[in-house]
Amino acid sequence: MAIRVYIDQGHNPANPNTGAEWYGLTEQDVTYRVGRELYDLLQNDPNFTPRLSRPTPETQLGTSNATSLSTRTNQANAWGADLFLSIHTNASLDTSAVGSESLVYGIPSTAADIARVIQTELTRVTGLRNRGVLARPGLWVLRKTRMPAVLSEIGFLSNPAEAALMNENPALFAEGLYRGLVAYYGV
Repeated sequence: MAIRVYIDQGHNPANPNTGAEWYGLTEQDVTYRVGRELYDLLQNDPNFTPRLSRPTPETQLGTSNATSLSTRTNQANAWGADLFLSIHTNASLDTSAVGSESLVYGIPSTAADIARVIQTELTRVTGLRNRGVLARPGLWVLRKTRMPAVLSEIGFLSNPAEAALMNENPALFAEGLYRGLVAYYGV
C-alpha cells in the first residue's frame, strides 16, 4: 500500500496565518512552490500517495490562525495520512543565519527518525548547512496530528543567498525532501 504523505505548505496567501517576508519574497509563496514540486515527485512514484494542504496558490485555510492550523491537522487526520510534512522557511534578524532544520514533537520518536533522514538528504541536495532536528512540542501541527509529523524549515528566507536559491530553484528543495522520504521508507 502506498505511503500517504500530507504535504502542508506552511501559511496562507493572505491573513490569517501569513508567513515571513524578506527581499520581496513571501514564505507562503515559497512553501507553496516547493510543496507543489514535492507533490509532483511523490505523485509520480507508485510508493507514495500525496495530498496538498493548499492545492492552488490562492487556497486559504481557516479564518483565524487557530482555524488555519486546525484545518491542516484535521484534514491529515481525517485522510489517515502516514506522515504529516509541513514545509516552512526560517527567518532571523541575523541575516547571516543559514541552513535547514526540522522540528518534531519529541525526541526520540519516529518523526525524529524521519526528520534526521530528511535533513541528511536536504543538506546533500541543496548544499545548505544541516542545523539538525529539534523538539518543539508546543507547535500545533506537531501535537495535533495522529501520525508522525515533521516541520521542515528548508532554509532562511532572511538570508539573501538562501532566499534566492529557494526562489530560483524550489525543485531543488523538493528533491531533497523527496530523497529523504525515499531513503527513510526504503522504497
